[in-house]
Amino acid sequence: MPKKPLINPCPCGSERPLQQCCLLYMQGEVFPPTAEALMRSRYTAYVLGNTDYLRATWHPETCPTTLNLTEAHRWTRLQIVKTQAGSATETQGVVHFKAYYKLPTGRGGRLEEISHFVRIGQQWFYVDGQLCE
Repeated sequence: MPKKPLINPCPCGSERPLQQCCLLYMQGEVFPPTAEALMRSRYTAYVLGNTDYLRATWHPETCPTTLNLTEAHRWTRLQIVKTQAGSATETQGVVHFKAYYKLPTGRGGRLEEISHFVRIGQQWFYVDGQLCE
């Protein structure tokens, strides 16, 4: 039986509708269960320009005082390269990802980062990341 086309697919690449994926986290209905799920939802927040969610999921000790998203980037795709730890039963995790974008000129680019996450209680937080060259 052929797959039904997705309506409003989630930008995180899960192939699920946004409403059944990262939007649940952004609306505060549930917390992302893993570091990778938080990474995916944060990417989706960047795509949608949801700075409130980005700040709410950033560790308070490393969260910047201001967060201005540039409209020059149109995020096009997320690729998870590797995940270390970060399961629902762990308290730390690392996610290596590549995020692809287009500029208004049509030129494309890529942001590659190794991100560090911690879980406090039931909630994962982004701590920091190391850019890859």
